Amino acid sequence: MTLFDGRGTGAFPVALDGSVFGSTCDEPASHAVLDAYADAGGNVIDTADSYSAWVPGNSGGESEAIVGSWLARRRNRDRVILATKIGKHPRFPGLSAGTVVAAVDASLVRLGTDRVDLCVAHADDPGTPLEETVAAFDAQVRAGKIGAVGLSEFTAGRVREWVRIARDNGYSLPTVLQPRYHLVRRETAERDLVAVAAGERLAVMPYFSASSGFLSARYQGRPDRRGEPRADRSDAHYFSHAGLWAFDALETIALERHVKPAVVALAWLRAQPGVLAAIVTVRSPDQLPDMIAGARLDLGARERAALDEISETELDD
Repeated sequence: MTLFDGRGTGAFPVALDGSVFGSTCDEPASHAVLDAYADAGGNVIDTADSYSAWVPGNSGGESEAIVGSWLARRRNRDRVILATKIGKHPRFPGLSAGTVVAAVDASLVRLGTDRVDLCVAHADDPGTPLEETVAAFDAQVRAGKIGAVGLSEFTAGRVREWVRIARDNGYSLPTVLQPRYHLVRRETAERDLVAVAAGERLAVMPYFSASSGFLSARYQGRPDRRGEPRADRSDAHYFSHAGLWAFDALETIALERHVKPAVVALAWLRAQPGVLAAIVTVRSPDQLPDMIAGARLDLGARERAALDEISETELDD
């Protein structure tokens, strides 16, 4: 696939998160996950130039390099929708025009390709005029280095401003928004982003699709009902009345459907307006069956309504 325009033609409804490649997954383990995902029909890979700079000894770009070596081995570049993000690499921080050019070029080298289907501005850069950033991304589209533009970690207002600048100047419009978005939506800002995506006709590729693992119940089968999770759980603040309500609803549907709660959570997210592909983290091939099942399960109207009610409830403290 050589172009990703946000309409998602041929896109698998669950995208593979590359943030663990070069972090908790070394190259052989990452290749095993990528192989299993592709063999199951998956074709959307989402990475970033900053993955995984946080690991001691890493410098950033490790995930892209692993994906690039896998693409070279499989020789399947044209069968993959390849997305990467720029703006947070230690050597290329921010979104100035020069940085955008350098970051994209460096990503292409690591990925071993002449273009990415989707390039996402990983975070807003208040220190650079937005007009400069929008023009820089448009130039990369015109140069054929990126197929489409996406935004992540921008406020709703800044997304609207990007779209306005692009429209006023005839630049390439963004087609994809990558917000934090899942069943237990926590903040008004998240809901505003989804509303902007609908208003501007942006496809949505949500991350933290399972609320950092809470909705997948990956920690010893069930949440701690005393609301006192272990200190190392990144999803600790989901252990609340609304969070546990969400898990109970998922579990009820999951038991009726003979699947796991994570499968139901993904199925609900897929059914939301504008969602193109939910970005899901997989650390080993044995986690893939639930991901694939979540891409294929269709919920009934009653099930969707029950979960929709939860999604509109603010989390308590």
